[in-house]
Amino acid sequence: MSDDYIGNNEKTWDAIAKSFDVTRRKPWKQCIDFIDTLSIRDTAADICCGNGRHLIPLTGHCKKTIGIDISRELLYIIQRKLKEEKIQNASLIHSDVTNMPLQNNSLDAVLFIASLHNIKGREKRIQSLREIKRVLKSNGRALISVWSRWQDKYRKQFLGKWFVQAGQAEFGDINIYWRQHGLDIPRFYHLYSKREFLLDLQKAGLEAVEIQEVKLHSKKHPDNYFALVK
Repeated sequence: MSDDYIGNNEKTWDAIAKSFDVTRRKPWKQCIDFIDTLSIRDTAADICCGNGRHLIPLTGHCKKTIGIDISRELLYIIQRKLKEEKIQNASLIHSDVTNMPLQNNSLDAVLFIASLHNIKGREKRIQSLREIKRVLKSNGRALISVWSRWQDKYRKQFLGKWFVQAGQAEFGDINIYWRQHGLDIPRFYHLYSKREFLLDLQKAGLEAVEIQEVKLHSKKHPDNYFALVK
């Protein structure tokens, strides 16, 4: 991944960090259910941890936790929360997910939530999944989620773009604007079909034990896929 792309991505998430934190406080049930299955003996990471809404619950279940994110501003927000709550079993790392400074086979569990879809280019998305496989122990597990292409909000837009000509963006690519607290900032997304999600997991060498189609905001069609992988 080019330095320019990484830098631009970091600037985007730095710019919305405070607004993101205000609007993303409640952890998702699917993540809490996964965290509840972990052992106090485990070492776990929340990769692309955002404002820490899942990392902090993780610290209460595992002996050692790691939060990784491309945004320094989001990591500063988490650092403040960890200090306020006197949490001492969490380390924070500023890194791009496609090349993480973690040892092979070092983690019992990984959360990789609502972030894979923010990586531009299929090969880079698969590379990030290969990184998940690399850092997991042989019996390790991960919970990975992506936005669905066919959710209520964007379904018609993609039905109208069914055919993509050579040289154009990948089918599923879209800019979604952050328009809260007076901001108007585009964020790259690649929205997934369930089939494509499973294919990318397989390509990276991860085995999907279970996949859930979840309606977090949509009323008719699932807006998120959650995959439990090993």
